[in-house]
Amino acid sequence: MVGLPYDCLTNPLGAVRLTFEKAVASGSDPATFDGKDWGATDLFSQFLFDDGGLSKVPFLNPSTMTWVQPNTLVRFRGMIQDMLGNEFYVGAYKEGETWRTNKFADLSQFPMATGSSPDMRVWERRLLYCVPVPGQNSWIEPSSGALLNPCAISSSPQREKRQRDNDLAMDDVDMQVTDEEVHDSTSNKKMREDGIASGSSNSGSTPTEGVGSATSVLPNFDTTSFPCLVKIYDSPDSDLKLNDVFEFIGVFTFDPEFPVDKNDNKDLESSFCDDTLVQMPPSKVPRLHCLVHRKLTAQDFISGPLTFELKSQLVKGIREALVGHLTTVLGNDGVAANFMLLHLLSKVHARADSIAVGKLSLNLTCFTKETLSIFGHRLNFALKNLLPFTHYVPLTVDYLNKVSLAPRKDYQTNRLVSGILQLAEGSHLTIDETQLQAGTLNSTGVDNARVLKSLLELQKVEYDFTYYKMDIPADTQLLVLSEGKSNILPADLVLPFRPLSLDAAQDVETEVLRSWRWYLATMRSLSHSIEQEMQKVVEDDLVAARQADRSLSSQDFSRLLTMGRLISLSFGETSLTLEHWQMAKELERLRKERLQGSS
Repeated sequence: MVGLPYDCLTNPLGAVRLTFEKAVASGSDPATFDGKDWGATDLFSQFLFDDGGLSKVPFLNPSTMTWVQPNTLVRFRGMIQDMLGNEFYVGAYKEGETWRTNKFADLSQFPMATGSSPDMRVWERRLLYCVPVPGQNSWIEPSSGALLNPCAISSSPQREKRQRDNDLAMDDVDMQVTDEEVHDSTSNKKMREDGIASGSSNSGSTPTEGVGSATSVLPNFDTTSFPCLVKIYDSPDSDLKLNDVFEFIGVFTFDPEFPVDKNDNKDLESSFCDDTLVQMPPSKVPRLHCLVHRKLTAQDFISGPLTFELKSQLVKGIREALVGHLTTVLGNDGVAANFMLLHLLSKVHARADSIAVGKLSLNLTCFTKETLSIFGHRLNFALKNLLPFTHYVPLTVDYLNKVSLAPRKDYQTNRLVSGILQLAEGSHLTIDETQLQAGTLNSTGVDNARVLKSLLELQKVEYDFTYYKMDIPADTQLLVLSEGKSNILPADLVLPFRPLSLDAAQDVETEVLRSWRWYLATMRSLSHSIEQEMQKVVEDDLVAARQADRSLSSQDFSRLLTMGRLISLSFGETSLTLEHWQMAKELERLRKERLQGSS
């Protein structure tokens, strides 16, 4: 069998170009390609997922930027922090009698006529500003094997040899649409002409020359915050949402000369100052032209091959070991450890009106600064080792008065300015109230306290668009550590913390940690139902409880039902059993008994 005339890994644009030429040669009209795939995406999907090519694609991150080369295939994992609107570009044009394409590229690779032409096709792509997932813990970083430079190991003899002339200006019409709201906009569109300067370092070289260089192509990028401008093609708007976590696989492009014509008139030059992309030069924000994307869950961040299966005895064994570990971390407080497990398995699985069904926030009380320094530190360390995305907030009056918790729209830059509570789905947030002293909240502090309470009670974060506010759904696990019951953050469960021992938890082996991470991610993702027979049992118990205590509310019943559901899930069961319902009621009894003893 004759080998492919291109290399999907080191010369993806060659693959795109040849599939385009093949489609045109077969009689397809390039005018019909707008918003459609002519076979390029299918080719890369086969290479990545059917032929095992995904493991060969390097991640784009600070570690790989010392050697990753422009116009090669990379993948970037991150959260969609802002949606910048749409961009128009010349997707297809004629060079003589031959049709060419600029899809998945910033600049034309062949001579292109200046100005509009009947043989020029203007297409549209979406711009997404993506960042590493906030609170991402170090254990989910890609393994060293995934960071290897594939080009340093082998080079493709089938690489395309198309050359570009040194002083050839390649004009590309590019219209930028800015976005006055998070999702869509009717803003005016701006036009610009892009070109490559005659002294560009890319001139006279093939897209893959210089592979293996030890010099970073982005010398000015920020290693502490590694954003990426992702350009999306042919994907419905509903597929990608703000704060979703995705893996984007596509062509990394880099042009060291930001394309602004200094000789142009002042009006055009002035328009560039307002252009969103001027704030994100390629030297600081890499570009990725996405060929394939997929939404990620916590399970996708568990490193290494997993051999665990969803078997009852295995799940029970892992559960027992994890509860034992949490008990040790919490000073042999077994009740707190069991509630902590349910809290870590909770998630919003449905919404009914303003109610987020499935959430289970937890307020551990009776903490002092001394006990927090011991058990708070241990708990924070344990959560970082168990969960992919965690945050720790030391709550004080000064903190509330100064920080920006909710994202806000900056109309000067036309960007969404991120806030601390712009988090990915499934993030865990620990709030330390033990440092909170009496004081006065200013207007910012009052807004921040309200935003925090809304997140805890409704699982929504209010985004500030100056002229209006918008509630964005969230799914964040909230743990509050306080001396007494929190007045700012009324959690679903309030439990006095009763440590019995100061013994430190022993070091946990990596494989055991991996099994716990798999357990939490997998059990949390399971669906759950209540069979008709159990529904009758639950209803009878709730009626009896209400007759015994008229103060019980619908929220109390909902919380107890959530606890029963989570206990079932903790054993790997997808339907509520009588045994697990009894366990939920017993845990609730112990909690209330402890509350009465602390009052």
